[in-house]
Amino acid sequence: MSEERPSSTDSRGYSYESERLVAEYLHFHYAAPGEILPWGGPLEGVLEYAVRVVDRFGNEPAERALEIGCAVGRSAFELSRQCKEVVALDYAQAFIDAAEILRTEGRLPYRFALEGNRSEDFVAHRPAGVHPDRIAFRQGDAHELPDDLGTFDRVLGANLLCRLHHPRQFLKRLATLVRPGGRLLLNSPFTWMEEHADPSEWIGGQPGGPSSAEALEDLLDDDFEKIDECTMPFLLRETARKYQLTFAHSGLWQKR
Repeated sequence: MSEERPSSTDSRGYSYESERLVAEYLHFHYAAPGEILPWGGPLEGVLEYAVRVVDRFGNEPAERALEIGCAVGRSAFELSRQCKEVVALDYAQAFIDAAEILRTEGRLPYRFALEGNRSEDFVAHRPAGVHPDRIAFRQGDAHELPDDLGTFDRVLGANLLCRLHHPRQFLKRLATLVRPGGRLLLNSPFTWMEEHADPSEWIGGQPGGPSSAEALEDLLDDDFEKIDECTMPFLLRETARKYQLTFAHSGLWQKR
């Protein structure tokens, strides 16, 4: 694998092409709250992250949207509610294949690991009221985005930045993708790791330096005006009783 490409594993070392990780992301994106958190309780408010991310753009209609790092596609479907055209890319072909099945067939059975060799069968369903005909799912490298993408009114990159080998290279390209007045939304937990990127590539995260949120704002400042920032929690179910609870930084910018 070229060093120019994103990491092909998650923070636990699981391959993004593995059946297990595809199932985890299908569960994360499409499972009902009771299927993700059967115990109920106060964490119910951190579910449906892929929907809440898109809500940050607001409800105004737009012509074109781009999602980079779309995983199995839920946010792309949500973008299609207001946008006439949605281009959604991910480096993992297995994620794109799953999203495309949901786009064309509307459902995708999967098996979710519970404990040991025990698992349970679920079915992911395409959300009601979306426009699958407006969406094009494509395999792609965030470091080498196609030259023919054009420009967009909305660009989304959620939980992508700190998994890239060259996040600064990716950020430089964004100014050419967002139309003047268009909006850029970047969410990240800023979990910088040397296995994903050399520390020289990290955005912040160094002793005595700015926070990642401050460094990111500085890098984008020439081309974008920050509209808003907040913290967005999300819950990823890994097994029957093991979860990842993460608090991502969410920055919304407008192209100058």
